[in-house]
Amino acid sequence: MSLEPTPSPTPGPDPDSQPSQELSLKRWIQEHPDFPQPGILFRCMMPMLRDPQGWQEMLRQMGKTCERLQPDLIVGIESRGFIVGTALATALALPFAPVRKRGKLPGAVHGIDYTLEYGSDRLEIHVDGFEHHPSVLVVDDLLATGGTAAAAGDLVTLAGGRLCGFAFVIELAELHGRQKLPAGVPVDSLVVYS
Repeated sequence: MSLEPTPSPTPGPDPDSQPSQELSLKRWIQEHPDFPQPGILFRCMMPMLRDPQGWQEMLRQMGKTCERLQPDLIVGIESRGFIVGTALATALALPFAPVRKRGKLPGAVHGIDYTLEYGSDRLEIHVDGFEHHPSVLVVDDLLATGGTAAAAGDLVTLAGGRLCGFAFVIELAELHGRQKLPAGVPVDSLVVYS
């Protein structure tokens, strides 16, 4: 399956004239002040899901990350990482593995506890699928403080995968989440808010 965007149904330039420039994904990100609590500005990718042009452009741009990093397996973090990760894995004909919170996966799992700003949590992943030490790209919709993404990366390594990178649709750079991720592992974010 190709990751090239399909022509937009709205009028625009002739698609045969020149290759289109990369579209800014910011037009498909909606801001919600004071959600989920006062003082938080929540940035949401749901409008991107509702617009095939936006969704295909996101997949095309994330596909460039995959071309560079050459993963064997896509891992998505609960829950919006499932949406991004399964779409990307399907488009690239790669396997997908979910990272879930405690007790959500049946069968044998690897688990890791990690700290949050106000407490702790646990992530789990199935033990199967890592027997041949695949190169793994961890994807999610948002990189904020980095705690969950770092734990997911540690979990991939614990399961036997080789972490080749992280890919996010949105990054909130002012929260310095990249600093929590393993040094030397590439981190790509399609839209960065500083």
